[in-house]
Amino acid sequence: MIDHVTANVTDFERAKGFYEQALRPLGYSVQMEFPGAAGFGTGGGIPDFWIGSSPERGATHVAFTASDRSAVDAFFEAAMAAGGADNGPPGVRPHYHETYYAAYVHDPDGNNLEAVCHRPE
Repeated sequence: MIDHVTANVTDFERAKGFYEQALRPLGYSVQMEFPGAAGFGTGGGIPDFWIGSSPERGATHVAFTASDRSAVDAFFEAAMAAGGADNGPPGVRPHYHETYYAAYVHDPDGNNLEAVCHRPE
């Protein structure tokens, strides 16, 4: 299952205004915001569509839901063995929320893939 997707944008403020207006009829609004990134969703909970201007993220960012933290670890090991490039080893990312456990890899084309578990350990 896909947890969330991020589109890389060149002008964050312009893109944010565009998506706020374009997605409003679908019930989407900004649910979370960090410097240079905004998460859109349809109500409480984790946003499922993000925009951001982060070169290290790569052209596309797709986060896959992991059932538990060991699945995140296994994803990272398998992706590295398949030729992926480390973009953030498994670990808690408390700046997102206290139980956000994720790992990031770039695929051979530079896209950023993430496995994430939101459950506590």
